[in-house]
Amino acid sequence: MRQRVAIVTDSTASIPLDVAEQLGISVVQLELRVGDEYNDERRVPHPRLAQAMRDGVAVSTGEPPPPAFFWNYTDAAASGVEAIISIHISEGLSRTCESARIAAAEVGIPVYVVDSRLVGLGLGFPVMAAAEAAVTGATAQGVMNVLDRRLRSTTQLLYVDTLEYLHRTGRVGRAQAWLGQALSIKPVLILKEGIIDQLAKGVGPDRALKKAVANVVQRVGGAPVDIGVEHFQFGDRAQRVLDDLRSQLPQIRRVTLEETSAILGAHAGPGALGVTVSPVT
Repeated sequence: MRQRVAIVTDSTASIPLDVAEQLGISVVQLELRVGDEYNDERRVPHPRLAQAMRDGVAVSTGEPPPPAFFWNYTDAAASGVEAIISIHISEGLSRTCESARIAAAEVGIPVYVVDSRLVGLGLGFPVMAAAEAAVTGATAQGVMNVLDRRLRSTTQLLYVDTLEYLHRTGRVGRAQAWLGQALSIKPVLILKEGIIDQLAKGVGPDRALKKAVANVVQRVGGAPVDIGVEHFQFGDRAQRVLDDLRSQLPQIRRVTLEETSAILGAHAGPGALGVTVSPVT
């Protein structure tokens, strides 16, 4: 069956490379600056980035330039598809969608740029679901229907070891960051309406992460789900969180454990961990 729709996303989606290749998902790289060096994020080793952040080296992130999208879109158009669906990190966190729209205006077939209002595997699971629909020959509207259901039902929580890095990038205020450090309070955050908000908190990482797992399990109930845990230099604890989720969720289809995008690590800091649950609808 001929594929009628191409799927494009960005590197913050944390989609495993082999899955992206299997489903034909084009991944556009966001850009990362560490000190004086500017690169696609995939070229920046995570241990080096984490150490630079601990050492106080200046780190900043940037959206892909419009040409990066344009060449992906023109390659997709040349393959014979009728439309492109381009799904990206929340506009509350990045100007990536803006760059994509500039490029989309120059392409000869319809390009639908979608603000996911999510990031990481919260973005990745809906993108994978859209790509699965696309490879079956679904129309653009059919793929968009699948994507919309998954985006609306996906829950994404974030644990950070310190609020300092989110403060540096303007995601929380100085007073909130200082309070967390002073009292050893570890927050559980949620991506809500495209921005980061506090959901719960605990004294110490173990209590905070148990609250994150309990919250996810309560939200899911008995529905079949895809679950993902992603981390930035926090692998042992990420595996334990994944094991807890597996033991408490009755119907799991896809399980993903990934080190997160370097872009997300640059904002959340070493020791950050994300939990995503996406009901299979």
